[in-house]
Amino acid sequence: MAQHAAAVEPARQPEFLGRVRSIALLLWRRAPFTTAVVLVMVVAGLATGSLWSAVESREWFPLVSYGLPSLENGRWWTFLTGPFFALTPIFYLPVAGGFALLVGPAEARMGTRRTAAIAVGAQLAATLGAALVLLGLRSTGWAWAGQLAERTDVGFSAGALAVVAVVSATIRSPWRLRLRALLCVYVGVSILYVGTLADLEHLLAVGLTLPLARRLAGPRRVRSLGRPSRREWRLLAVTGLAVAGAVQVVVRIAPGPSPLGSTAGQADSIPELAIVLIVIALMINGLRRGKRAAWRWAVGLASLIVALGVVIAVLVVIAEIFGLAYTIENAPFLVADAVLWGAELTLLLAARSAFRVPSRRKRRRALGTRDVDTATELLQRHGGGTLSWMTTWPENYHFFPDDESYLAYHRHAGVAIALGDPIGAVPGTITAFSEACDSAGLIPCLFSVTEETIAFTGGLGWSRVQVAEDTIVDLENLEFRGKAWQNVRSALNRAKKEGIAFRLVTLADEPWSLVAQVRAISEEWVGDKGMPEMGFTLGGVDEALDPRTRVGLALDPGGVVHGVTSWLPVYCGDGRVGGWTLDVMRRRADGFRPVVEFLIASSCQQFRDEGARVASLSGAPLARAPEAPPAGPLERLLDSFGGAMEPYYGFRSLHTFKMKFNPRYVPMYLAYREEADLPRIGVALTRAYLPDASLGSLVRMGKS
Repeated sequence: MAQHAAAVEPARQPEFLGRVRSIALLLWRRAPFTTAVVLVMVVAGLATGSLWSAVESREWFPLVSYGLPSLENGRWWTFLTGPFFALTPIFYLPVAGGFALLVGPAEARMGTRRTAAIAVGAQLAATLGAALVLLGLRSTGWAWAGQLAERTDVGFSAGALAVVAVVSATIRSPWRLRLRALLCVYVGVSILYVGTLADLEHLLAVGLTLPLARRLAGPRRVRSLGRPSRREWRLLAVTGLAVAGAVQVVVRIAPGPSPLGSTAGQADSIPELAIVLIVIALMINGLRRGKRAAWRWAVGLASLIVALGVVIAVLVVIAEIFGLAYTIENAPFLVADAVLWGAELTLLLAARSAFRVPSRRKRRRALGTRDVDTATELLQRHGGGTLSWMTTWPENYHFFPDDESYLAYHRHAGVAIALGDPIGAVPGTITAFSEACDSAGLIPCLFSVTEETIAFTGGLGWSRVQVAEDTIVDLENLEFRGKAWQNVRSALNRAKKEGIAFRLVTLADEPWSLVAQVRAISEEWVGDKGMPEMGFTLGGVDEALDPRTRVGLALDPGGVVHGVTSWLPVYCGDGRVGGWTLDVMRRRADGFRPVVEFLIASSCQQFRDEGARVASLSGAPLARAPEAPPAGPLERLLDSFGGAMEPYYGFRSLHTFKMKFNPRYVPMYLAYREEADLPRIGVALTRAYLPDASLGSLVRMGKS
């Protein structure tokens, strides 16, 4: 065994080294500047021993570290050597790793030359600028400036943050604004409450490059700037409040020196802190929803804190000018708070138009009501897609931007889920719906829409993910001939031999005894699933009782129903029906086995004879054709979720079953504004499809 292990080990080593070499070559091709900088950092750390011993404790540390002392003593080269070291061994991972994570993707996006020029130029400008700033402030007697003027630093973090500031100009909205806000929050809070030499360098690096980001990033790579939406203003305001609350906690947990003085001595105000945090949490929830009352409270609190800080600052200045003795507890902390809350107050005032969400009653009225009659009339007049009749079901709300179009939607978990393509004018309806959702504090998304709608939402900057495939049978010249239709022909022939008859009826007009059989078959099917019956785009017997829905029945000579299908009308305009969509599909457990094939084939034949052009077998949620594998990580996640639901609802088996009818496939998408909305959209879709599911049943499904 020992000889065998020894023989295997040399074989593993070349394989491992080969993988490392491949990864290194890939990194070098995609980000040569980033790879070179990280490599120099590692080599310098190994050569000097600073990977295992703090460089700041070495005698030669002043010869490689940059700062005002190095500038005054003529050690100009330190501004070139300092970026490749870290103060202590534990800092090497965040310094080298952070540089790779921040600069590497930016280099791949902006190019090596541009990225290298920005990183090196900003690093030199920030470190030299910090030294000159401290040179000017040292003579003022400012204790903080005097302390930093005696220190030196190492690291490439200023250049890395400058690259991030510039690359933000190439990122699409709304992530561009969020990234820039994060940068500003980081450098602002750091300089206010920590105030190290590195924090000053970071402030200068971001402050110099962010205003010039559009030019520095290159004209071809800069996306057009747009004004922040109401939702973005709300997010920024919420982020500002969250940062203000977090600062209160951190300063009390880890007090220390700052540019305005020490933040120590806050331990005695824990009760006050708890009250402030509770108030902030309540305001955050209201601001997130766009509530006007929350905005007023936030403006009031921010104004109070800013006013207190200004008063304290004025008193301190007066006392210093006239040489008066004074004692103000926590003065540095209160003044720093005033600066932070002043920024939040400015943001709240600039975003005041984003916080006008009406009351719940007014919000429902503004976003539409349940108006089935108007929706039905518009659908018959303009026509719609294969799912359009579902928009007339009573569970839907209807949004009417004008008298000629509408969107049907469900509202769950703060999300408005529009069902299918708009009826009427697509561009104007979607735009109006999105704006109405913003005003109401809801997240909009469009579910089960086609390429036409996706083309428009893509122009708005929305994203998409495929959630199903519609299966369309073209009825013109439909003949069940050839090997591909063998299973269908067998079902028709067997039904004829066994005396199974087909009837296409209006279920609401049938005798009560027949309707009772249909209900019994449906209830038996639902009971076998172990999960509640699904809704939203999946109807049941109640929807089949609609007079405009046609129902296919398979009956034996004794009048026993063996299977049932329901078909929803597909209007093509001017009140004409151009096709039918399959909805309910149930069979008796002990009945005629190929009854569903028989029902679908018989229905398609009758629809063809009546002049219909298409029959949609509908799209099974979270299922797709075998030759269309999931393309991206989100699609793969949905594919896994579909696999978890398969034992309960059999969507994939259903999709495979429909292949017997040789359909053509039409992808159906979920359109959403941004990835951050997806978790809440997922919750909303779960509630829409399973409104009666218990937590226990959902947990069981997740464990399967």
